[in-house]
Amino acid sequence: MINRNIQERVKKVAPFLSFDKDPYMVISKEGKLFWIQDAYTISSNYPYSTPIGGGYFNYIRNSVKVIIDAYNGTMDFYIVDQKDPLIMVYKNIFPQLFKNFDQMPEDLKEHIRYPKDLFQVQAELYSTYHMMDPDVFYNKEDYWETPNELYGEDEIEMEPYYIITKLPGHEKEEFILMTPFTPSMKSNMIAWLAAKNDQPEYGNLIVYKFPKEKLIYGPMQIEARIDQDSEISQQLTLWGQKGSTVIRGNLLVIPIEESILYVEPLYLRAEKGEIPELKRVIVSNGSDVMIGKDLGDAL
Repeated sequence: MINRNIQERVKKVAPFLSFDKDPYMVISKEGKLFWIQDAYTISSNYPYSTPIGGGYFNYIRNSVKVIIDAYNGTMDFYIVDQKDPLIMVYKNIFPQLFKNFDQMPEDLKEHIRYPKDLFQVQAELYSTYHMMDPDVFYNKEDYWETPNELYGEDEIEMEPYYIITKLPGHEKEEFILMTPFTPSMKSNMIAWLAAKNDQPEYGNLIVYKFPKEKLIYGPMQIEARIDQDSEISQQLTLWGQKGSTVIRGNLLVIPIEESILYVEPLYLRAEKGEIPELKRVIVSNGSDVMIGKDLGDAL
């Protein structure tokens, strides 16, 4: 079999589509493995629309879900957005390529999730267009930013992440994709945006704003509190002296009803080792910082 790489394979078949950078593997009820690849239709010619991606496009729709059999490489392109005019044109041109969403096996439908790349685009735009007052919007007085975090030894921009949690005012846990926001040039958290992944509310976006008079710690403020904790600092120094490399994992900001829990894993890679080992988990509620051998121990 040639073109074994998942993304290279789908691009060979449908070069007119754009593809999410994060395909993921799922398992069917029969125990077979499949890759799910999100695909987009994009355009740079949509009227009165803000360009993004360096002006590369100003229109994007997650119109297609591609299912790839991990064993034999068979690909099925399912149209999930019948209202997208671009994908309907492609369907008329290539009628044998595309299938309707209702033809997708039910057990694979259960694994559909909201795509990260599309969510990042929406979050970036919403950080500006949440401002409804014309004067505030024109002066960008309430512009939001995606916060940074410490990963390894570097400060990087946080990426959206998937979690299962119970949203404020909801009765049960849900599978969501979320990202926090901070005010421009500030470190405190001002809001967070979530995309629902469970049916029948798949794709619904919801934003939670914090009162401006209430201080909610942002990711970098929590990272600073972790650095200032004497117990954690002592442990990190001790590991470093033994020749091992300490790797700080992604900080997760997890909403739990009316509160926020911050969780950061710590990994240790031996001097001659390649695979990091989970060594500790750090948790914080904003005021206290605790460390444990695992999440339960830290809590």
